[in-house]
Amino acid sequence: MSDSIPTAPVAAPAPVPAATGDDERLRRWRMVLGGDADGTGRGLRGTDAAMDSALAALYGGGGGGARPARGARTAGLGASAPSVARWLGDIRTYFPSSVVQVMQRDAIDRLGLSALLLEPEMLEAVEADVHLVGTLLSLNKAMPETTKETARAVVRKVVQEIEKRLATRTRATLTGALDRSARISRPRHRDIDWDRTIRANLKNYLPEYRTVVPERLIGYGRAGQSVKKEVVLCIDQSGSMAASVVYASVFGAVLASMRSLATRLVVFDTAVVDLTDELEDPVDVLFGTQLGGGTDINRALAYCQSRITRPADTVVVLISDLYEGGIRNEMLKRVAAMKASGVQFVALLALSDEGAPAYDREHAAALAALGAPAFACTPDLFPDVMAAAIEKRPIPVPDDSAVPTGAR
Repeated sequence: MSDSIPTAPVAAPAPVPAATGDDERLRRWRMVLGGDADGTGRGLRGTDAAMDSALAALYGGGGGGARPARGARTAGLGASAPSVARWLGDIRTYFPSSVVQVMQRDAIDRLGLSALLLEPEMLEAVEADVHLVGTLLSLNKAMPETTKETARAVVRKVVQEIEKRLATRTRATLTGALDRSARISRPRHRDIDWDRTIRANLKNYLPEYRTVVPERLIGYGRAGQSVKKEVVLCIDQSGSMAASVVYASVFGAVLASMRSLATRLVVFDTAVVDLTDELEDPVDVLFGTQLGGGTDINRALAYCQSRITRPADTVVVLISDLYEGGIRNEMLKRVAAMKASGVQFVALLALSDEGAPAYDREHAAALAALGAPAFACTPDLFPDVMAAAIEKRPIPVPDDSAVPTGAR
């Protein structure tokens, strides 16, 4: 006989039915596959059904107005402004902002909805971002007057968000760089650049005292009202450079607000347009661009070179994917001549938050061989790039950038 006290059997905690995990997997597959006859045997209800409908309207395989075959996703937006407006409202309800921006971009590319952005009601419904601004700028010339004010309001909202993110750090970084680059010969004690001062006075070394007599002091300058450096932003406005044009215009306005810098902004395709007079307002700059068209980098650089008055105190930033439609050898000779005269020259293959861009590798390598770094740059890195160029020190090329051989 057992000494143990008999007890009634205790029921174990009910395990989570395997079907619960399976259901979730089936639900996810159902959302991915879409349609009815998808093999999952899973129907959608409520929010899931609404999300699926929004996805089907964009990523379906059929044409705009055709009746879908059973189980097939079809593009259901057609060319109807009311249905697009409803769809834009739906995706903002069911998806986060970052996903909404991707879906809007895909809708414009896949379903040809660019024309609908010419309607004020449609612009008010979209989620504004850099890519939408690029699309609006490409439509600028076709935009009716009734839409232009709404479009400017959308663009201004994006520009203000970018300025809020980048302006303060840009001014602080470049002010420090300008102070360090402006050497003065009668500095206060705390402003003396001891390294440069000692090297400049080595001839005055007194062995008996084991010291250097600093006849000439070299110091860091303090920020003042006079112009210390000139900056030329030369921006390729071909269609693939839309995001770069937006960011460069904002940076141009920020740089133009600094009294120690004289900033010039030039945009080009096969023609060259100087937008320096518009720099007070980056929105005016953006609406002064004409996205699309060919590319003549040589002509643009020729114009910029003709406006340089103090080569040793000038930084030229070419923002282009380097697909040159002009005279390649002349372009390279022009860059070499600018560098020989003392100009700091930097080529940015892109100025955006996106990954490595498509670019002309042969031209990028040729610039690198001339000592002109060519690489893709994020907006967050741009202030450091400009600071290095102003101080004439090595440019901080990011490790994950698209950098041709010899550019580092």
